[in-house]
Amino acid sequence: MNSLQLFSRRNKYSEKAQEKAYEACPTDEEKYLGALDTSLSEESKESFKTWKVHDDATNNFCQVDDESSIDMEYVDLLLNPERYTGYKGFSPRRIWNSIYKENCFKPDPETQEYEALLTSQTIKGMCLEKRVFYRMISGLHASINVHLSAKYLLPDGWGGTTWGMNLDEFKRRFDPQTTNGEGPQWLRNLYFAYLVELRAINKAAPYLQNEHFYTGDAEEDAKVQRLIVDLLGSIQEFPSHFNESVMFQGDSKWAAQLKEEFRSHFRNISKIMDCVGCDKCKLWGKLQTQGMGTALKILFSDDKHFHNRDFRLKRTEIVSLLNAFGRLSSSIKDVEVIRRKLKSKI
Repeated sequence: MNSLQLFSRRNKYSEKAQEKAYEACPTDEEKYLGALDTSLSEESKESFKTWKVHDDATNNFCQVDDESSIDMEYVDLLLNPERYTGYKGFSPRRIWNSIYKENCFKPDPETQEYEALLTSQTIKGMCLEKRVFYRMISGLHASINVHLSAKYLLPDGWGGTTWGMNLDEFKRRFDPQTTNGEGPQWLRNLYFAYLVELRAINKAAPYLQNEHFYTGDAEEDAKVQRLIVDLLGSIQEFPSHFNESVMFQGDSKWAAQLKEEFRSHFRNISKIMDCVGCDKCKLWGKLQTQGMGTALKILFSDDKHFHNRDFRLKRTEIVSLLNAFGRLSSSIKDVEVIRRKLKSKI
């Protein structure tokens, strides 16, 4: 799938949230590691010009928000891998606290031990749908932390640095002894988020199989189509898909209201990601949030829509969905490698 992603440095969230996200000036290391490489080849520049013409002609009712804004630019994801950036401390904690406390669902106030549940951010006392939402956000958070630990800037023993796995950082973020026993559950939420997005891609298979992935190069178009078909074939063979049909049962008005709350919360989380003070972190945070939101858009849609073409996905939604799924997949792989390394050290 194409590696270019539309990105904005412009902060669209409230002034209050910006104040919460504020922190002292970043260090030189943070500035260097968190900076985006915005260079693009002439071939890429020409490509997205033709994409715009193509997309405007075929799907002009799915205009990407602010796509024509001077604050927007294309970024090559291959030149900006998700890894350790030095962005840490008070600011990222405030970002995640805002996401969890302001935009994740809370336990039912009538539940016993409500205050304790609210403080610990556990998912007891919530209905199934709200637990799913919380676990997806927690899984996204865990995935990001896994990547930071697996692609860490380490001393190379020769006075320089190299990228590698930081086992101590992984233990600090996920070991039961350093996370009040919650680290293993966060990793289980990573697997859960993976299964949800896996199911979304499988559900959208009829749509994706018939989608014309326009890159401006006929040979590349055919290659992308073959890869998509191969991916969908592998996913369909996987036996343990998430079952979204058990969600939003019962009263139709309640279900519709809850679905709208899901959408609203995800929009808010995406806006909060605008407050991240590290451009590279912001890029990957927003991309993965949009990918997760696209997965929910698919899961909330009626199956018949994928066959009669009533359903539409924007180019950026497809790119975000597949890249977000790729991030979760690589996180799971990294977890297995890190666990083997930790076990061998015992």
